[in-house]
Amino acid sequence: MYFRLASRLLLEPDKRLLAKAAWTLGVRGLWSVHKHKQRLKRGDFFPPFLYLSVINSCNLRCQGCWVDVGAKQHRIELDAANKVIAEAKAMGNSFFGILGGEPFMHKDLLKIFAANRDVYFQVFTNGHFITDEVAAELRRLGNVTPLISVEGSEIVSDTRRGREGVLNQTMQGLETALRHRLLVGVCTSVCKTNIDDLVSNAWVDRLIEMGVMYCWYHIYRPVGPESNPDLALTSEQQRRVRQFVVDTRATKPIVVIDAYHDDAGNALCPAATGFTHHVGPWGDIEPCPVIQLAKESIHDDRSLKDTFNESEFLRDFRELTAQHTRGCVIMERPDLLVQLAEKHGARDTTARTKVIDELNAVSPRRSQYQPGDEIPERSFVYRWAKKYAFNDFGTYSRHFDTSKYQDPDQQSGDTSPKSELPILSR
Repeated sequence: MYFRLASRLLLEPDKRLLAKAAWTLGVRGLWSVHKHKQRLKRGDFFPPFLYLSVINSCNLRCQGCWVDVGAKQHRIELDAANKVIAEAKAMGNSFFGILGGEPFMHKDLLKIFAANRDVYFQVFTNGHFITDEVAAELRRLGNVTPLISVEGSEIVSDTRRGREGVLNQTMQGLETALRHRLLVGVCTSVCKTNIDDLVSNAWVDRLIEMGVMYCWYHIYRPVGPESNPDLALTSEQQRRVRQFVVDTRATKPIVVIDAYHDDAGNALCPAATGFTHHVGPWGDIEPCPVIQLAKESIHDDRSLKDTFNESEFLRDFRELTAQHTRGCVIMERPDLLVQLAEKHGARDTTARTKVIDELNAVSPRRSQYQPGDEIPERSFVYRWAKKYAFNDFGTYSRHFDTSKYQDPDQQSGDTSPKSELPILSR
């Protein structure tokens, strides 16, 4: 399997792009994690990986989307984006996730990439705006990998994404990116309507045949104004996805990403561990893209370094969530986020201003934390990589208290009052 994957990497994408990714994402990416570890030892904090939602606009209306895609367009302007990236680069960061809305609707997106060719970008996109001209420019720049979202069959895609003909347009963008020999990934938000079609060997084999180099399976999170909780996976289905990811990594010549588990299969949250935080379209600095609460902004007077290092709101978020669960707090304990917002006076960072109401309406359910059903990595390459670069960095050993964990599978129908927010030490 490793020989077949190496052969694909060497023969299918543009070799210059592969070398660029190996250096900026691979070597320098590992260095950014090393610097993160050194900062933690000194008691300092700056996440080694940042998500930037550069625009709120989108041409689709997806179920479970938390972004105000129908509101008046707002974006992080070119100068502001470059300033954030420059400050993060000064801390050793070399890899950025670009989200929207639909990022390619940002008029200066390619200029952001061109101004920062010494770092690497992963763009979460529906693929509809990847034309030959755009793909050619991405190939010229060499520092961008499009991660194209495929959400199921034609019927499922149209239903999930609120438009007709979505899948055909997405596949056209995917094929265009591959024709220009870009390093291309495909991601899926796995839910009840697409799990059988896309969490399958047949789908992965098709991706490999097309030339896709990596895939990423997210778990559907019922959030936002149209959350549709009926689509959310059961605990058993989530274990099925985890097992499939582990097996695929060990048997198929394609890279498989997940953001929820360490090498031993222990669940983690990248925001709770401090591996990543998020900047929204209005410049708000949030724990993660799905949690739309903030106290700080990239437009504040102080530096990004000082903001991350001094933010009591973000520090309390990391410690509080790590105390109560190794999973996703918005799925398992939305009440903690409400209490956290009240304690710090955090603002709702959406245009719709309904986030607290949405959190109060969430029915808790299990996320990636499946205590007693941990599935360790089979692949020694992934085991090594996660041990060094993707783990909890000691977060849960310092904070997690099993007595505070409330298993949603056992709490169904429980009307007992929730615990009050503790006062956390700095």
